[in-house]
Amino acid sequence: MKLYPESAYIQLEFDKVKELLKAYCQCEYAKQKADQLRIHTHKKFIDTELKQSHEYKQLIQNGIHFPNDYTLNLYKELKLLSISGAVLAGDQLLEIRKLAESMEKIFRWFDTERRQAYEGLTEIIKDTYYEKAIIALIDDVVDEQGQVKDSASPELAEIRMNLYRKRNELRRVFEKIISRLNKQGYLADIEESFMNGRRVVAVFAEQKRMVKGILHGESDSRRTAFIEPEETSHLNNEVSHLENDERKEIYRILRKLTERLSAYSELLKVYHIILGEFDFIRAKAKFAMDISGEYPLVADKAQIHLVNGYHPLLFLYNKKLNKPTIPLTLSLDQSRRILLISGPNAGGKTVAMKTIGLLQMMVQSGLLVPVNPSSHFGIFKQLMIHIGDTQSLEFELSTYSSHLIHMKYFMENANGKTLFFIDELGSGSDPSLGGAFAEVIMLELLKKHSYGVVTTHYLNLKVMAGKTAGIVNGAMAFDEKRLQPQFQLIVGKPGSSYTFSIAERIGLDKRLIEKAKSLVDEDQYRLDKLLNRTEQDLRDIAKKDKELHHLIKENERLQKEMEKVMDKEKHRQQVAVLKEQNKISEQRIAYLKDMERKLKEITLQWKKEEDKTKLIKAISGLLFNRGEKQKASKMQKKIESKYEEIGGEIKIGDKVKMKRNLQVGEVLEIKGKRAVVKIGLLPMQVELVDLVVVIDKKEPSAT
Repeated sequence: MKLYPESAYIQLEFDKVKELLKAYCQCEYAKQKADQLRIHTHKKFIDTELKQSHEYKQLIQNGIHFPNDYTLNLYKELKLLSISGAVLAGDQLLEIRKLAESMEKIFRWFDTERRQAYEGLTEIIKDTYYEKAIIALIDDVVDEQGQVKDSASPELAEIRMNLYRKRNELRRVFEKIISRLNKQGYLADIEESFMNGRRVVAVFAEQKRMVKGILHGESDSRRTAFIEPEETSHLNNEVSHLENDERKEIYRILRKLTERLSAYSELLKVYHIILGEFDFIRAKAKFAMDISGEYPLVADKAQIHLVNGYHPLLFLYNKKLNKPTIPLTLSLDQSRRILLISGPNAGGKTVAMKTIGLLQMMVQSGLLVPVNPSSHFGIFKQLMIHIGDTQSLEFELSTYSSHLIHMKYFMENANGKTLFFIDELGSGSDPSLGGAFAEVIMLELLKKHSYGVVTTHYLNLKVMAGKTAGIVNGAMAFDEKRLQPQFQLIVGKPGSSYTFSIAERIGLDKRLIEKAKSLVDEDQYRLDKLLNRTEQDLRDIAKKDKELHHLIKENERLQKEMEKVMDKEKHRQQVAVLKEQNKISEQRIAYLKDMERKLKEITLQWKKEEDKTKLIKAISGLLFNRGEKQKASKMQKKIESKYEEIGGEIKIGDKVKMKRNLQVGEVLEIKGKRAVVKIGLLPMQVELVDLVVVIDKKEPSAT
């Protein structure tokens, strides 16, 4: 993105965002990326970086570990690998191994399922591969402490074996010498030491001529002399030669290993970049979590649809103070290209303008922004800003002259992919003349199809915005009763500057205020008062609308709760009916079993009994007196105690008894040969022939 002036990123505080982001970076590569954060103009790059930040943020929020724990700065080591004849030391080789090991963990993490779930992060490793030979080469030569292994070469193994033997031989000889000199009383307190890489004995200075050998030096106090005994000189020489051979062999081995690893130098550089990229993405994700950053929609056209957006720096500042931040909601599109914001000073006009510009720059840099996820951002190819007093003593330019020079650049270079911001358009000149020029500037920028935000106090600009297609008024809310700014942008209407109200707030003499009012054009004063009243009325309406919305939500909640209660009651009624029906069914089964038993008895007696008349009466009583037995049941008694059967034609509103299950209900509707009967809260259809009309029994009167 092209910026005008070059300091635009500072005026919009994009430099502070970069510094905050840099603090989350761990490796030098990521810190450099934060310092040089690019503002892209190609949708592909913007989408990819936003997606990567969003995916890593999801990993953190879901507690999923991503294996980029090592943050390595291996520029020196990787540069040496590409230089012919260079040699890496053991500790440097361990760092290279950590780099390869980190890549191994990352490639293992990206299994088939995760490659599909995290497409943005997968993009980082898409064009590379993991080479296991790198770790194998290093492990063959170097141990976990960075020391070259004995097995690195047969020559080294033989040298170290000889060295081990000679050192043991030297130790045994030396111990004998120390024991002898100790008995003679020649040894100092420290007894032995090493000087110039050779083992020496420490003797009292006055006794140094009593010990045959080579004097290597004396202590600072000159009370102790360090002597290499004559008996050990040849052993020390042999050990020294072997140690020199060991160093040469280690150097040869490390040089050969470095040469073999140099074949993978380019791949290792790619690994180093990949780890840096993941560190940078992690930094963006953590920064997004601190500012409540979200993943907005991005379209490849010029537009801004901001929903509940915050200035990230203001959000962090207020968060520390435990204060709320007022969100910003607005739209800039083909039908609303320029937003004209008016309102009192210190009401938040400039902050609103900076919020829009900073969020746009952050999105095009691939940073998640503190907005509602439903927000839409477009892509702009140049951003212009003019804010504050930019008079120049060097070029003898006044504030207004400087203002016009900037406006000249805006009008000459703006196009349909330009986003501009102008603070206090037309200020610094005579209000009537400056206001006229301001109208011309706005109309010219509108003609160029540019998008932008302008702040002003000029009344003529507010009037022009109200009647010019493509320009929309906006106002910063102000509480005239408490004389306090609300820092809330209201789009769709102009705002008053509250000049006299603010004067009252600071305690200016009322006499002076009234005198000032009398000097103002009556029409302009009435219009300003009308704007005041309109703004307060709109705020009251918005407040009542919010309360009404809350009441509607509460009503919906209560309705849902009532429906749940009704469903539970309906279910309870159904369960009760089913239980009663099951109870009646059980009684019928018991009755039928009893009848079956009695019929079997009668059948047996039929064969034996000569007088069949008695048995016929028993059978008749068993088969045809079922109704009387049912009436004798508890349910029948209960129904009969409450209701009286009257029979007759069934009509809507009648109380009826169901002949089968003895339930009593009210007739709601008659459909042909069926009736809809309400039993409790449950309506059900029943055949008319299965119903009989009943009435409530009257309570016997007390005598």
